[in-house]
Amino acid sequence: MTTAQEMDLTTLSPTRLWVPRHVMITRAAADLPHTAEIIRRCEIAGVDDIRILPGNALTGLRGATERETYASAKNTLAVVVAPPSALKPQPIPPSADWRIDLAKGCPAHCQYCYLAGSLQGPPVTRAYANLDEVLGGIRTHAGRGSVTRGTIDRGDEGTTFEMSCYTDPLGIESVTGSLAAAISRVGSGEFGSDVQLRFTTKFDDVGELVTLDHGRRTRVRFSVNAAEVANRFEGGTARMPARLAALRAVATAGYRVGLTIAPIMPVPDWREQYGALLDDISEAVAGIDDLDLTAEIITHRFTPASKEVLLSWYPRTKLDMDEDLWSQKRSKFGGVKYVYPKQTMTEMRQWFTEELERRLPAARLLYWT
Repeated sequence: MTTAQEMDLTTLSPTRLWVPRHVMITRAAADLPHTAEIIRRCEIAGVDDIRILPGNALTGLRGATERETYASAKNTLAVVVAPPSALKPQPIPPSADWRIDLAKGCPAHCQYCYLAGSLQGPPVTRAYANLDEVLGGIRTHAGRGSVTRGTIDRGDEGTTFEMSCYTDPLGIESVTGSLAAAISRVGSGEFGSDVQLRFTTKFDDVGELVTLDHGRRTRVRFSVNAAEVANRFEGGTARMPARLAALRAVATAGYRVGLTIAPIMPVPDWREQYGALLDDISEAVAGIDDLDLTAEIITHRFTPASKEVLLSWYPRTKLDMDEDLWSQKRSKFGGVKYVYPKQTMTEMRQWFTEELERRLPAARLLYWT
């Protein structure tokens, strides 16, 4: 682990940048102002294949096999117009008051991918070009909501807007610029003083973010995990020391910060591995003035639909998805989700609650699920 003194604003060269091989721009998105910024960034990144499509349909994405389709889609950025259904903010408890999507799809290769089964078609990353309309939801929904706004525990956050439900916005930021635009506009007070953005990332490309006038109205949360879990299942992402270095950098730059410890898995020696993770985080944030640090803890789970998709993407995965060893949890609509047995959940929850407070007392636990 790099020492806290070494992890400063000078260590901002990202260890992992996604550069798509193909950029497809729909006809409806072609003339929008933000599309020009995306094209500029893609050209700087060295993307040679940038095409404006004759229409708005994304075609030619499927290969001869599911693996070929997956590989091609993961190397493609589509610049599209967010449909009307994506422009209305949606409640997203327990994380935030509302969800606003800058994009859909993710370039990473996490074998437990949360998006599996929830997005239709090949896993192409779609960046929304009508950014003004997307961010307009902040203006219409500021002052509304019940997860943070008006609550005793989190009322100081104001109305919160989650920017990363269907993507990792930092993972695509170098070729989109959408996140910097959102942070800057909210930071300037354009949408009022009582709003806050939130996003979660497994990447470390924070060099541009630390230069922004964010007004302390954005919370940058880093998805972190035990070394065995991260190294085995989180392909295409920044390694854990790099994420913690980025955590220190944005916290030093005055951002509110957070930890998304997820998905927790009871791997062999899980207490020792997660204990080492908490100790590394404690070292990473040591000595930071005015630190505002939260933690959200999420256990691994899957659905029959997500399992089917994940096995088509990663047929040789070692991810535990043996339904016989899991407990079923049904939603009010009859959907089935597999979660760890009650005893396992109880043991992990008790350990994390106690150890988070002991090893990382600066962190405020928002929820466990």
